[in-house]
Amino acid sequence: MSLTETLWWYLENIGEYFIQMLPCMCAALVLLLLLRPFRHRRLAQMGLASGPWREGGLILFVMFSAGLAALTLFPAYFWTAGHWRGVLNETQPLFRPVDFRTQLQTLQLEPFQEIFRAFKGPWVMFLMVANIGIFSPVGFFTALLWRNPRWWKSLLAGFCTSFMIEFIQFFIGRSTDIDDIILNTTGALTGYWLFWLLRTFFPDLIKKFQCQPRGGYYFG
Repeated sequence: MSLTETLWWYLENIGEYFIQMLPCMCAALVLLLLLRPFRHRRLAQMGLASGPWREGGLILFVMFSAGLAALTLFPAYFWTAGHWRGVLNETQPLFRPVDFRTQLQTLQLEPFQEIFRAFKGPWVMFLMVANIGIFSPVGFFTALLWRNPRWWKSLLAGFCTSFMIEFIQFFIGRSTDIDDIILNTTGALTGYWLFWLLRTFFPDLIKKFQCQPRGGYYFG
């Protein structure tokens, strides 16, 4: 497979995963908009305001988080059209039964096994890169939207989120692998350093993503 073919193959897979994320992303957007008046009222009681830049960043983060949940907290391919056609036609169950004996046999608690395998095939390599890339927003947005951003906060957010996902996946018939936690945490830390670069070169832009006191002075 040529480099161009490999890149197109990667893009096609990314597109398929994005389509699976869309239902939960749209639901999260609707919920966030419904809660917006209550959230702004609470900020007003604290003497704060959330400007358009912060609102935009928050929308992106909430939608991304919901999409991440769609991909990781449900059985594989749960949000595909084929699965739902099967459910509606009653040819397959909404949730497949979980064989916990198989889950225990496939539980991967030895570090770096999948990471080393990634160099032996394009699919495993894609999964490794995807595990890093999909968690970069976790580290980036927590630093961007939280007060007093620190690298360890992004790392901790990535680790705790990944650990929770891997724990839940064991009970829904998905693979549970310690390498996923390592890669996800690396991705979150990568996201923080992307934020750090942006803050270094565009500090005034970063301030716009923070809540500010009513009156126009940035709260940071």
